[in-house]
Amino acid sequence: MSHGTPSSTPWASGDAYERYVGRWSRQVAPRFLEWLAPAPGLRWADVGSGTGALTATILDRCAPAAVSGVDLSEGFVRLAREQVADPRVAFEVGDATRLPWGDASHDMAVSGLVLNFVPDQPAMVREMARVTRPGGRVAAYVWDYAEGMQMMRRFWDAAIAEDEAARPIAESLRFATCNPGPLEALFGATGLKAVEARPIDFVMAFRDFDDYWQPFLGGTGPAPAYLIAQDEPTRERIRRRLQGALQPAPGRPIELPARAWAVAGTVG
Repeated sequence: MSHGTPSSTPWASGDAYERYVGRWSRQVAPRFLEWLAPAPGLRWADVGSGTGALTATILDRCAPAAVSGVDLSEGFVRLAREQVADPRVAFEVGDATRLPWGDASHDMAVSGLVLNFVPDQPAMVREMARVTRPGGRVAAYVWDYAEGMQMMRRFWDAAIAEDEAARPIAESLRFATCNPGPLEALFGATGLKAVEARPIDFVMAFRDFDDYWQPFLGGTGPAPAYLIAQDEPTRERIRRRLQGALQPAPGRPIELPARAWAVAGTVG
């Protein structure tokens, strides 16, 4: 999913995002919704709805009455509308810190892989709580960039080894929110009740090194944007370092552990 408020992270191409992270978000979303265990017939808000991965899973598994999605990226909203054709769903372009919906207009407000990219995270959570009725739930999930998201951690370790200038922008080093303590504190400070965080773990399996590497050349997201901004010799050094570290036995996929942290609270 894309961020929901302006930042320097490029999120223009929905297709590139799908190849890079969207396909993996689709493995987190069912586990996230299983944990929330919502009743059917609810009105959902999907904040930072991106290419529609979480909304599609809500439709498949939760029998919603309606889903409203908002994302800052016009390209993502366009692709979401193409991929999720359902009369219960409406996607629009908008800001996660100024949601375009009325107070208490939804039963559930959720967000996938967005929160850490929003500069004013308390404002985003407050807005999610504002548009959720009393007794409704606000929930989100983010990657564990520091440890559990090995696809990106391996990339940034290789990039920093070849280019120290990569250090300040490495997601593995700069997203302190993406841990259970900070997430619970953020939700609790907003006034949400019964706040709880939990890990969502799975394994990313890449057919071969190209299946891992090629999505980093798409330019959408911090790591791909960094990579395409480098000269060809730097890109090649990073590629060779990664390939040497990740190359599996012949005929075997590359398997990397992945973890997201989910957090939820109830509107008082």
